[in-house]
Parts: sequence; structure tokens; C-alpha cells
Amino acid sequence: MSMLTQGFERSSNWAERPVRIPGERKAQLKRVAMRTLAVLTMGSVLTALIALKTAIFVWHLHA
Repeated sequence: MSMLTQGFERSSNWAERPVRIPGERKAQLKRVAMRTLAVLTMGSVLTALIALKTAIFVWHLHA
């Protein structure tokens, strides 16, 4: 039975110590975050351009 509860019997001291991320891993995470931000920004700019083009088309259609 102790095999089933072994994971729950550990002390909770692991939550108190600060997390140390190596510099290489931190740089990799930063690159991934910046690329994700760039992709999301490009997507929103593309959406805004499509909306602007549609608005101009509709404006000229009714004029």
C-alpha cells in the first residue's frame, strides 16, 4: 500500500525553495516568447488590414 501513497508522503519543502532556471534555458524561453508575440502581433495587424480594406470597400460601394 505504501507504493500507492509514496508520492503523497513527500515533504512540501520543494515549494519553499526558489526555482533556478539556467541562463541557456532562460534565453531559449525568451526567444520562444518573443517569436510567439511577433506571430500574434502579425496576425492582429493582418486582421486590422483586412478590416480596413473591407471598410474602405463598403464605404466606396455606398458612396
